[in-house]
Amino acid sequence: MKHLILTCFFCLTLFSGAQAQQLKSPNKAFTMDFSLQNDGTPTYALKYKNKEVIKTSKLGLVLKNDQKSLLNDFTIVDTKTATFDENWKPVWGEVAEIRNHYNELAVTLNQKGTDRQIVIRFRLFDEGLGFRYEFPTQKNLTYFVIKEERTQFAMTGDHTAFWIPGDYDTQEYDFTTSKLSEIRGLNEKARTANVSQTSFSTTGVQTSLMMKSTDGLYINLHEAALIDYSCMHLNLDDKNMIFESWLTPDAIGDKGYMQAPNSSPWRTIMVSDDARDILASKMTLNLNEPSKIEDTSWIKPVKYIGVWWEMITGKSSWSYTNEYPSVQLGITDYSKAKPNGTHGATTANVKKYIDFAALHGFDAVLVEGWNQGWEDWFGHSKDYVFDFVTPYPDFDVKGIQEYAKSKGVKMMMHHETSGSIRNYERHMDKAYQFMNDNGYTSVKSGYVGNILPQGENHYNQWVVNHYQYAIEKAADYKIMVNAHEAVRPTGISRTYPNLIGNESARGTEYQSFGGSKPNHVTLLPFTRLIGGPMDYTPGIFEMDLSKLNPDNGSHVNSTIANQLALYVTMYSPLQMAADLPENYNRFLDAFQFIKDVAIDWSDSKYLEAEPGQYITVARKAKGTNNWFVGNVNGETSRTSNIKFDFLEKGKKYTATIYADAKDAHYKTNPQAYTIRTVTVTSKSKLSQLSVPGGGYAISIIERK
Repeated sequence: MKHLILTCFFCLTLFSGAQAQQLKSPNKAFTMDFSLQNDGTPTYALKYKNKEVIKTSKLGLVLKNDQKSLLNDFTIVDTKTATFDENWKPVWGEVAEIRNHYNELAVTLNQKGTDRQIVIRFRLFDEGLGFRYEFPTQKNLTYFVIKEERTQFAMTGDHTAFWIPGDYDTQEYDFTTSKLSEIRGLNEKARTANVSQTSFSTTGVQTSLMMKSTDGLYINLHEAALIDYSCMHLNLDDKNMIFESWLTPDAIGDKGYMQAPNSSPWRTIMVSDDARDILASKMTLNLNEPSKIEDTSWIKPVKYIGVWWEMITGKSSWSYTNEYPSVQLGITDYSKAKPNGTHGATTANVKKYIDFAALHGFDAVLVEGWNQGWEDWFGHSKDYVFDFVTPYPDFDVKGIQEYAKSKGVKMMMHHETSGSIRNYERHMDKAYQFMNDNGYTSVKSGYVGNILPQGENHYNQWVVNHYQYAIEKAADYKIMVNAHEAVRPTGISRTYPNLIGNESARGTEYQSFGGSKPNHVTLLPFTRLIGGPMDYTPGIFEMDLSKLNPDNGSHVNSTIANQLALYVTMYSPLQMAADLPENYNRFLDAFQFIKDVAIDWSDSKYLEAEPGQYITVARKAKGTNNWFVGNVNGETSRTSNIKFDFLEKGKKYTATIYADAKDAHYKTNPQAYTIRTVTVTSKSKLSQLSVPGGGYAISIIERK
C-alpha cells in the first residue's frame, strides 16, 4: 500500500500542468506526453529511452449526421492517475503466469460549445503504450454515429515495414517488406486474388503492423479488445510519414454505432531495441478484461488431425455428388443422388483417421464436408446454405462418434457459414446442441466468401459483433471455437478463453494455392500472432502436391525441419498435424517430434529473432521439466547459435535434434533432414545450420 501511495503522489505531482500531462512506464523507459493544441485538439507523443518513437500526433473522431466532431475545442477538466500491478494465470498460454503492470493517465476533456465529454485513457507498460477513447454517460452525447476515427501515429522516419494491404475482408496475403515510402508503389502488386476482398487505399495497411527504424527500434502498431466496434486499419500519409486510423465501414458507409457509456478498443504501440521483446510481450492480453467464464475446466488445448488437407489439395472433395447443379436443404433428396466417388467425409475414410489419431496419441479428428449443402455453397449470395446438423448419406454421425469414443479420440465439428452470418445465428443453438448431443467439444467455423447481407464486410462492427456472439454462445454450451476468415484477434481470448484459435491470416492452405514466401512464418509471430494464437495447420511432409493431385502443381515452400519447428514458433493451444497419414508413415522418425511436442506451456524464452529472417523459441511443457525448441529461417542460409541456460542447473537432459541436412533447401531438397541425440545441460551451447526456408526442432527431455 505504501508503494501505491508514493506512486500516486509522484504521478499527481508530475501531472500538475493544465494543458500538458506526462506519463512514464514503470521501468521509466517510456515517456508519453499528452497536450492540447491552441485550438483544443488533443495530441500525444511517445519516447523510448529518450528516443522519439511517435511524434506529436492528433486524436479524435469525426461524427455523422451534422453533429460537431470530437476533434477540437476541448479543455481539460480532470486528470486521474493510477498504478496497477498484478499477476494472473491464463487458462492456456505461453507462460503459466502473466504480469500486468502499468501506469495510467485518464484525461477528461470537455468540448466548448457542445458541453460533451470524452475520456482518453492511457496505459503505459514496460513494453509500450495502450490508449482508448471512452464516452461516459451524459445528456449531450448518448447515441452517435462514427464517420471516422482520426487517431494518428506520426512516424519519425522512413521505417522498414512488414505489411499486408489494407482490406475490409481478408488478411490472407503474403507480407511485403519495404520502406514506408514504397508502400504506395507496391500496394497493388501485394493484393493477390482472394475469394472476398475489399481494398480501400494505395497506402492502406493492416495491423498488426511491424516496423524497424534505421536506428534499430522495433515498432508494432495494433489494437486490443476489439468489442462492439469496427476493425482498425492504418492509412499512410507518405509525404509526412503519418499513419491514421481507418475503420471498416458497413454497407452504407458508417463505421460505428455508439451508445454511451461505451469505449473504443485500445490502440497499441509496442517498442523495443530487441525484437525478442515484441514476441514476448503480453500487453495485448493485459488490455483485455479477465475471463468471464468462471468454470474453465472444460477448456483444454487440442492436438488434432483431420480430413482437410486432402480436400485443400484436390485429392478429395467436400461435396457428396456431382449430379445436382443446386441444392435446397429439406427439398433435395440425397438418397437418390449418385456419389461422386471423391467425397472425403465418408464413414470409412474418417475411421482411418480415427485409427491413426488413436495409434499416435492425438486428441481429436476434424472432418470437413460431412454435412449436406456443399454442392453449391459458394458464390451465389445464398442465405440458407447449411443447417449444420444434417449429414450426407455416407457420414454416420452416431456410428463415427461411438467408434471415436471407443478409441479415446474426440471429434471436432466443422461449421462453414459461407459468409451467411444471419443463417448461422438462426441455426446456432440447434447446431451447438447437436454438438453436445454427439460429443463434439470444439468447432472450426468458417466465413469464406462475401458477407451476407450484401455489402457488409468481414471486419465491420456488425460482423465483429457476430463473431463475439458466436464465441459467447459457444461458451454457454461449453464449446471451444476456432474461427477461420473472421476478424484478426485482439487478445479477447483472455476474456473468453474458449476462443482457442483463429485463422485470419495466410495459412498453410495457401501452400496448395500457389505457395507462400519462405519467410512468411518468420513474420507471422511479429504480426498476426500479436493478438492471439493462429490455427496455422503445420506439419506438411510431402512438398510436391502433384503427388496428391496430378492437377495441383503447387509446392510447399518449406523443409520438413521447418514444419516441425512451427509447432514451437507458431504458438497455439490448437495444433494440427495437417498432412495425410500415409505421408507421416513415410517419415515416422521425423513425425515423432509432432507426437512429442507439447501444446501448453509454463514458460517461453525467445532466443533469437529478426522479423522476416529468423525466430528461435524455447518453451517448457506445462507440468514437466521438459523443453522444446523451434527455429524457423527465412530465405538466406544462416547458422543459429543458442545457449541452453534456460535449463535447470545441475540437471542432465536428452536432446533430440531434428535439423536440415546440409544440402536441404525448401525448393530443391525439402525432405532432407538429420536426427541426432545428444546430452545437454544448462551450460551447453548449440551451433546449428538453418537452410533457406528451413530450421530445426529439438525435444529436450529431463533424465530421471
